This record gives sequence, C-alpha cells and structure tokens, in this order.
Amino acid sequence: MSFKKTLILGCDAVSSLGTDLDTQWQRAVAGNCGIGKLTRFPLSENFPVRVAGEVAEIDSRPYPFLQPRDLAHWTSPIFKYALLVVHRALEKSGIAITKEIAPRVAITFSTAVGGLDAVLQADRLMIADGKMPHPFTNPNSCINMVGGKVSILTGATGPICSTITACATGITSLIIGELLLQRNMADVVIGGAVDFPLVEPIVAGFATMNGAYRPKEGQPEELPEKTSRPFSINRRGFVVSEGAGCIIMATDEFAKAHGLKSKIEMAGWAMTSDASHFVSPNLTTVQRCIEETIANSGLQPEDIDAVNAHATSTKIGDKVEADALHNIFGSKMPPVSANKSQLGHAMGASSAIEAILAMEGMMKETLLPTINYVPDKEIEIDCVAEGARKLKQEFVLKNAFGFGGCNSCLILRSIA
Repeated sequence: MSFKKTLILGCDAVSSLGTDLDTQWQRAVAGNCGIGKLTRFPLSENFPVRVAGEVAEIDSRPYPFLQPRDLAHWTSPIFKYALLVVHRALEKSGIAITKEIAPRVAITFSTAVGGLDAVLQADRLMIADGKMPHPFTNPNSCINMVGGKVSILTGATGPICSTITACATGITSLIIGELLLQRNMADVVIGGAVDFPLVEPIVAGFATMNGAYRPKEGQPEELPEKTSRPFSINRRGFVVSEGAGCIIMATDEFAKAHGLKSKIEMAGWAMTSDASHFVSPNLTTVQRCIEETIANSGLQPEDIDAVNAHATSTKIGDKVEADALHNIFGSKMPPVSANKSQLGHAMGASSAIEAILAMEGMMKETLLPTINYVPDKEIEIDCVAEGARKLKQEFVLKNAFGFGGCNSCLILRSIA
C-alpha cells in the first residue's frame, strides 16, 4: 500500500487564553496566562480547588447555528464550542463540503469528558423537585453526540468515530483520522476535541485523587496565574481548564485537486498502552511511544527541532516524560514547550489545542514559553523558560498521555 501525504489544511481553537486563535497566540507569545479564579459554580469554604482555566463567552450573533433557539436543548457547552471551532477551521481550510465530497469526509472530532454536566443537573432536579429529566439529557451526555452534531452541522457523511483516550483524545483523533486517509476511507478528516470539565464533582474528584492543583496545606493561596508550573520543582498538579480545538486534515491528492495549500503535514505517529497503573505513567511504554513515532516518521532523534510536551504539572507524570525524552535525546535534547503552564489542562481537548499552537509556532518560527518554571535538578530539559524563543522548526514532536495508560504521539513537519 502506497502512503499518501497527510496535510493540515485548517485549524481553530478556543481556550482560557481567548476565543479567537490570533488572540490566543499573541497572549501566549507575551507569556500571559489564562488561569484565574474558578467561577463556574459556587465554592464552599472547604472546596479544595479554587482556580481554573475558563473559556470566555462568545458572540454567537455571526453564527446562525449558535442561536439560542438552535441550542435550546443542547445545554452542555461542549456543543456550542465544538461547532464553533469546526465551522471556523473549515472556513480557514477552504473546503466546502458539497454533496459530492460529503461521503469522503470523516469525523474523528471527540471529547474525553462529554456532557456530564447535563446529567448532574438532571439528577439534582430529580432529588430537589422530583422532576423527570429533560428528553435531551442523555443526548447531551452521549460522548459520540459531539461528532454527530458536527456531522449534522457540516453535512459530512463519511466514517465517524469517537476517539476517547482521556487526555490524549485530541491527538488520537488525528491519528485515527490519518488511518482513515491512508486506508482510502476518506479524503478529508475533521479532527480534534472539546472538553468543558468544570463541573463540581469532576473538579473535586481530580482533587481527591491528588491530580488537580491545590495550595500546600498551611500555605496561603497563590495567584491563579502562578499555579500551573510544568516540570518545576514546586509543581503541585494540573489546573482544570476548558477548551476546544479542531484540525482539518486531507490527503495531498485531495488538496492538489481542489487547489488547496498547506504549510504543515503529519510526518508520523505512534500509540502505546502502559498495561500498568491506571493513572501513573509507565516510563517504558511512554518512551517506546516517542521512539516509534520518530521511527514511523523515517527520522532520527537528532532530526527533531522541538517538543510540545504533555506536561501536566504532576510530580510523576512530568518526571516520566522528561526521563523518556532524556533517554531518547541525551545531550542533543531539543527545546521543550509546556503550553499547560499558560492554558491549564483542558483534558482531551488539550492536545488538540497544543498541536494547533505548535503549528502556529512552526509557521511563525517561534517557540512558546513555559511560564512559572523553577528548575528541578531531577529534570534535565531545556524548558524555554526565558520567554518566547525564535527558532526555525521543520519537525516538532507532540506528546499526549492519558489516564488508563493511553499514549499518543505525533510529529508535525513544516513544508512552507
């Protein structure tokens, strides 16, 4: 089977840094942080989490599909923001999904957490008032409904699947999409992910499992923008955030036939599973995922110009990722950017948003900073801690690792 080139034709994102991509990029380059006080629900005095990366409201007036009447039953915010980023990414790609090409447009756009907020609201109403759930409660919480709504919005009728690998979901969606392109099951793929997990029991649950950031006992609260600090000696867990990112992929044959241009292609990828602890990563399989990604791209470690890290700010997670990178690259370690220092952790959507920021950096020859960085002597990496750095990048490695030991990595190549 001959392999086709997989091109990136368009992308779009919303995150705690902003609701349009240009704003997010400019704020990221400036070293800004999108993390602030948690306001999505009232906080009791003893609630363990006080900070979050929240996405601002959008002006829905320019978008007919986001009008209140159309969204009346789709109460979970995952739908509004998923449809927004998909619509804008398609606009940027230059692709019009006509009846002729619709059967060859696949959807792997997904979510890790889904619309559990709708089920929680229904449960509370049943307990408080004895009200039966709204008929759209289950559709709102159905994981695959995000892809279904994307299909309805765009008219795409090709293969559709929900690629759920926890915090690696965004990258896994691109990998599965690439498989569909290579197997000639599609010419275009709508990939990416959305997650809005700032729901009271979800946030509290991350705290009780010692995953989410909270201040050290007996210490005063820190400024929200200082709380996410990947690879740092004083890291204390991830900051739960919201976001969505969409990436449009297509074969080079399709792009050429339709006069579409691209500046980035997917060079290669790999996936592994830890077969170990349910949340603590396994160095052996994490390292193998990165090694196989490089090999699948036909490259050597020294060919990689930069790494966009998973880097959640957990003690063991950051250490395992750094050790894997050190074992592979040794003294030739490429510079590493950890975008969650600025965005927080938007669960499955994080890796999609971060891949988009990495691509922006490739086109602009700029590496984003890792803010709040305080060196850890056990982590030997170049963390781009001085601020945004100018660097021409041909090959960028993007890592994503999820609960359950789901590892997904890919390499992006600049073809500008």
